[in-house]
Amino acid sequence: MMGEEDFGPLLKRLLDRRSLDSAALSRLASVPEPELLSVFHGETPSPSLLRRLAPALGLHSADVFAIAGADIPDDLAPLDATAGRRVPHLTRDAVVLPPEQREALRRLAASLPQVERTRPVPEPRPHQQYPPGPGALLMRMIRNRNLGWTATAHIFLVVTGRYWSAATYGGVGRGRTPLTPDLVADFAVLLDVPAADLTALTGVPLPATPTPPNPAVTGVAELIWAVRRLTASQLQQVGDTAEAMRRQLPDRNPA
Repeated sequence: MMGEEDFGPLLKRLLDRRSLDSAALSRLASVPEPELLSVFHGETPSPSLLRRLAPALGLHSADVFAIAGADIPDDLAPLDATAGRRVPHLTRDAVVLPPEQREALRRLAASLPQVERTRPVPEPRPHQQYPPGPGALLMRMIRNRNLGWTATAHIFLVVTGRYWSAATYGGVGRGRTPLTPDLVADFAVLLDVPAADLTALTGVPLPATPTPPNPAVTGVAELIWAVRRLTASQLQQVGDTAEAMRRQLPDRNPA
Protein backbone atom coordinates (compact mmCIF):
# COMPACT_ATOMS: atom_id res chain seq x y z
CA MET A 1 0.00 0.00 0.00
CA MET A 2 1.01 3.62 -0.30
CA GLY A 3 2.28 4.30 3.18
CA GLU A 4 3.69 7.79 2.67
CA GLU A 5 1.61 10.87 1.91
CA ASP A 6 4.56 13.07 1.18
CA PHE A 7 6.04 11.66 -2.02
CA GLY A 8 5.31 14.95 -3.78
CA PRO A 9 7.39 17.02 -1.33
CA LEU A 10 10.14 14.39 -1.33
CA LEU A 11 10.27 14.46 -5.10
CA LYS A 12 10.33 18.26 -5.05
CA ARG A 13 13.30 18.22 -2.65
CA LEU A 14 15.18 15.81 -4.91
CA LEU A 15 14.53 18.11 -7.86
CA ASP A 16 15.66 21.15 -5.90
CA ARG A 17 18.91 19.37 -5.05
CA ARG A 18 19.48 18.78 -8.75
CA SER A 19 18.44 22.33 -9.67
CA LEU A 20 15.59 20.92 -11.77
CA ASP A 21 11.95 21.87 -12.02
CA SER A 22 8.85 19.94 -13.07
CA ALA A 23 9.30 20.92 -16.72
CA ALA A 24 12.85 19.56 -16.79
CA LEU A 25 11.82 16.30 -15.07
CA SER A 26 8.93 16.00 -17.50
CA ARG A 27 11.37 16.05 -20.40
CA LEU A 28 13.88 13.69 -18.77
CA ALA A 29 11.28 11.12 -17.78
CA SER A 30 8.99 11.54 -20.81
CA VAL A 31 6.11 12.25 -18.46
CA PRO A 32 3.45 14.89 -19.08
CA GLU A 33 4.12 17.81 -16.76
CA PRO A 34 0.48 17.92 -15.51
CA GLU A 35 0.92 14.34 -14.26
CA LEU A 36 3.94 15.42 -12.23
CA LEU A 37 2.19 18.50 -10.90
CA SER A 38 -0.70 16.34 -9.69
CA VAL A 39 1.78 14.28 -7.67
CA PHE A 40 3.28 17.44 -6.20
CA HIS A 41 -0.23 18.32 -5.07
CA GLY A 42 -0.85 15.02 -3.31
CA GLU A 43 -2.07 12.56 -5.93
CA THR A 44 -0.77 9.00 -5.51
CA PRO A 45 1.80 8.23 -8.21
CA SER A 46 1.07 5.27 -10.44
CA PRO A 47 3.54 2.36 -10.64
CA SER A 48 4.29 3.24 -14.26
CA LEU A 49 5.14 6.81 -13.27
CA LEU A 50 7.49 5.61 -10.53
CA ARG A 51 9.30 3.39 -13.03
CA ARG A 52 9.71 6.26 -15.48
CA LEU A 53 11.01 8.60 -12.80
CA ALA A 54 13.78 6.25 -11.67
CA PRO A 55 16.27 6.67 -14.56
CA ALA A 56 15.57 10.39 -14.72
CA LEU A 57 16.49 10.67 -11.03
CA GLY A 58 19.47 8.33 -11.30
CA LEU A 59 17.93 5.90 -8.81
CA HIS A 60 16.95 2.24 -8.91
CA SER A 61 13.27 1.73 -9.70
CA ALA A 62 12.79 -0.32 -6.53
CA ASP A 63 14.20 2.54 -4.47
CA VAL A 64 11.79 5.04 -6.04
CA PHE A 65 8.95 2.73 -4.97
CA ALA A 66 10.46 2.67 -1.48
CA ILE A 67 10.68 6.47 -1.39
CA ALA A 68 7.02 6.63 -2.40
CA GLY A 69 6.06 4.16 0.34
CA ALA A 70 4.67 1.83 -2.33
CA ASP A 71 4.73 -1.94 -2.45
CA ILE A 72 7.68 -3.20 -4.50
CA PRO A 73 6.49 -5.00 -7.66
CA ASP A 74 7.37 -8.68 -7.84
CA ASP A 75 9.78 -8.15 -10.74
CA LEU A 76 11.79 -5.61 -8.70
CA ALA A 77 11.81 -7.43 -5.37
CA PRO A 78 14.58 -9.79 -4.16
CA LEU A 79 13.93 -13.34 -5.28
CA ASP A 80 15.10 -15.47 -2.33
CA ALA A 81 14.92 -14.02 1.17
CA THR A 82 17.26 -16.71 2.50
CA ALA A 83 20.05 -15.59 0.16
CA GLY A 84 20.53 -12.32 2.02
CA ARG A 85 22.14 -14.14 4.94
CA ARG A 86 25.12 -14.94 2.73
CA VAL A 87 25.81 -11.34 1.70
CA PRO A 88 27.90 -10.34 4.77
CA HIS A 89 30.38 -13.15 4.10
CA LEU A 90 30.61 -12.15 0.43
CA THR A 91 31.16 -8.52 1.48
CA ARG A 92 33.99 -9.42 3.88
CA ASP A 93 35.82 -11.21 1.07
CA ALA A 94 35.08 -8.51 -1.51
CA VAL A 95 36.56 -5.60 0.46
CA VAL A 96 40.03 -7.19 0.51
CA LEU A 97 40.05 -7.78 -3.25
CA PRO A 98 41.38 -5.28 -5.80
CA PRO A 99 38.70 -3.24 -7.60
CA GLU A 100 38.97 -5.22 -10.84
CA GLN A 101 38.17 -8.45 -9.01
CA ARG A 102 35.18 -6.87 -7.26
CA GLU A 103 33.96 -5.82 -10.68
CA ALA A 104 34.52 -9.36 -11.96
CA LEU A 105 32.31 -10.64 -9.14
CA ARG A 106 29.61 -8.14 -10.05
CA ARG A 107 29.75 -9.24 -13.68
CA LEU A 108 29.53 -12.87 -12.58
CA ALA A 109 26.44 -12.11 -10.51
CA ALA A 110 24.87 -10.22 -13.40
CA SER A 111 25.57 -13.09 -15.81
CA LEU A 112 23.77 -15.74 -13.79
CA PRO A 113 20.33 -16.64 -15.18
CA GLN A 114 17.37 -15.00 -13.52
CA VAL A 115 15.38 -17.80 -11.93
CA GLU A 116 11.65 -17.50 -12.47
CA ARG A 117 9.68 -16.58 -9.39
CA THR A 118 7.36 -19.42 -8.39
CA ARG A 119 5.58 -17.80 -5.47
CA PRO A 120 4.47 -14.29 -4.55
CA VAL A 121 6.81 -11.98 -2.67
CA PRO A 122 6.14 -12.60 1.03
CA GLU A 123 4.86 -9.81 3.20
CA PRO A 124 7.53 -8.27 5.44
CA ARG A 125 7.61 -9.76 8.90
CA PRO A 126 5.74 -7.73 11.51
CA HIS A 127 8.95 -6.24 12.95
CA GLN A 128 9.89 -5.04 9.46
CA GLN A 129 6.58 -3.33 8.77
CA TYR A 130 7.69 0.20 9.49
CA PRO A 131 5.47 3.19 10.16
CA PRO A 132 5.94 6.15 7.81
CA GLY A 133 9.04 8.19 8.48
CA PRO A 134 12.55 8.93 7.21
CA GLY A 135 14.07 5.91 8.98
CA ALA A 136 11.44 3.65 7.45
CA LEU A 137 12.31 5.00 4.03
CA LEU A 138 15.98 4.05 4.47
CA MET A 139 15.17 0.61 5.84
CA ARG A 140 12.82 -0.09 2.94
CA MET A 141 15.74 0.69 0.63
CA ILE A 142 17.87 -1.72 2.68
CA ARG A 143 15.18 -4.38 2.22
CA ASN A 144 15.45 -3.85 -1.54
CA ARG A 145 19.00 -5.18 -1.18
CA ASN A 146 17.65 -8.36 0.45
CA LEU A 147 19.18 -7.51 3.82
CA GLY A 148 17.71 -8.05 7.27
CA TRP A 149 18.73 -6.23 10.43
CA THR A 150 21.60 -8.56 11.36
CA ALA A 151 23.07 -8.69 7.84
CA THR A 152 22.78 -4.91 7.68
CA ALA A 153 24.71 -4.46 10.92
CA HIS A 154 27.53 -6.77 9.77
CA ILE A 155 27.82 -5.15 6.34
CA PHE A 156 27.79 -1.62 7.75
CA LEU A 157 30.73 -2.58 9.95
CA VAL A 158 32.63 -3.90 6.93
CA VAL A 159 32.00 -0.94 4.62
CA THR A 160 32.08 1.92 7.14
CA GLY A 161 34.17 0.65 10.06
CA ARG A 162 31.38 1.59 12.48
CA TYR A 163 29.30 -0.98 14.31
CA TRP A 164 25.70 -0.35 15.24
CA SER A 165 23.65 -3.21 16.65
CA ALA A 166 21.00 -4.94 14.57
CA ALA A 167 18.40 -3.53 16.94
CA THR A 168 19.63 -0.02 16.15
CA TYR A 169 18.67 -0.46 12.50
CA GLY A 170 15.31 -1.86 13.53
CA GLY A 171 14.86 1.16 15.76
CA VAL A 172 15.71 3.46 12.87
CA GLY A 173 13.04 1.82 10.74
CA ARG A 174 10.44 2.07 13.48
CA GLY A 175 11.31 5.65 14.35
CA ARG A 176 12.58 4.77 17.83
CA THR A 177 16.26 5.45 17.06
CA PRO A 178 16.96 8.96 15.77
CA LEU A 179 18.80 9.26 12.51
CA THR A 180 22.16 10.92 13.06
CA PRO A 181 24.41 12.54 10.44
CA ASP A 182 26.83 9.62 10.78
CA LEU A 183 24.06 7.08 10.19
CA VAL A 184 22.82 8.91 7.10
CA ALA A 185 26.37 9.05 5.72
CA ASP A 186 26.77 5.32 6.39
CA PHE A 187 23.48 4.51 4.65
CA ALA A 188 24.68 6.46 1.61
CA VAL A 189 27.76 4.24 1.35
CA LEU A 190 25.83 0.98 1.53
CA LEU A 191 22.91 2.08 -0.63
CA ASP A 192 25.12 3.71 -3.26
CA VAL A 193 22.81 6.72 -3.20
CA PRO A 194 24.35 10.21 -3.08
CA ALA A 195 24.53 11.35 0.52
CA ALA A 196 22.98 14.68 -0.47
CA ASP A 197 19.96 12.78 -1.81
CA LEU A 198 19.50 11.05 1.53
CA THR A 199 19.76 14.41 3.29
CA ALA A 200 17.06 15.76 0.98
CA LEU A 201 14.85 12.73 1.66
CA THR A 202 15.33 12.54 5.43
CA GLY A 203 15.99 16.16 6.42
CA VAL A 204 19.07 15.01 8.38
CA PRO A 205 22.28 16.94 7.59
CA LEU A 206 25.51 15.20 6.78
CA PRO A 207 28.42 15.21 9.25
CA ALA A 208 30.26 18.52 9.49
CA THR A 209 33.49 16.65 8.74
CA PRO A 210 32.76 14.04 6.07
CA THR A 211 34.64 10.76 6.13
CA PRO A 212 36.93 10.47 3.09
CA PRO A 213 35.88 7.77 0.60
CA ASN A 214 37.43 4.39 1.29
CA PRO A 215 38.89 2.87 -1.90
CA ALA A 216 38.56 -0.59 -0.35
CA VAL A 217 34.77 -0.44 -0.61
CA THR A 218 34.55 0.95 -4.15
CA GLY A 219 32.10 -1.23 -6.04
CA VAL A 220 30.87 -3.14 -2.98
CA ALA A 221 27.45 -1.47 -3.00
CA GLU A 222 27.06 -2.28 -6.69
CA LEU A 223 27.98 -5.91 -5.96
CA ILE A 224 25.39 -6.09 -3.18
CA TRP A 225 22.80 -4.72 -5.60
CA ALA A 226 23.78 -7.24 -8.28
CA VAL A 227 23.26 -10.27 -6.01
CA ARG A 228 19.88 -9.19 -4.66
CA ARG A 229 17.98 -11.14 -7.33
CA LEU A 230 19.97 -14.36 -6.96
CA THR A 231 18.93 -17.58 -5.28
CA ALA A 232 20.84 -18.79 -2.25
CA SER A 233 22.69 -21.37 -4.37
CA GLN A 234 23.64 -18.75 -6.96
CA LEU A 235 24.86 -16.41 -4.27
CA GLN A 236 26.88 -19.27 -2.82
CA GLN A 237 28.55 -19.62 -6.21
CA VAL A 238 29.50 -15.94 -6.22
CA GLY A 239 30.66 -16.24 -2.60
CA ASP A 240 32.80 -19.28 -3.36
CA THR A 241 34.42 -17.38 -6.23
CA ALA A 242 35.13 -14.41 -3.96
CA GLU A 243 36.66 -16.67 -1.33
CA ALA A 244 38.86 -18.35 -3.94
CA MET A 245 40.02 -14.94 -5.15
CA ARG A 246 40.82 -13.90 -1.61
CA ARG A 247 42.82 -17.06 -0.94
CA GLN A 248 44.93 -16.37 -4.01
CA LEU A 249 46.01 -12.94 -2.78
CA PRO A 250 49.61 -12.60 -1.60
CA ASP A 251 50.02 -13.12 2.12
CA ARG A 252 50.10 -9.62 3.63
CA ASN A 253 51.43 -10.84 6.96
CA PRO A 254 54.11 -13.41 6.21
CA ALA A 255 55.52 -15.24 9.19
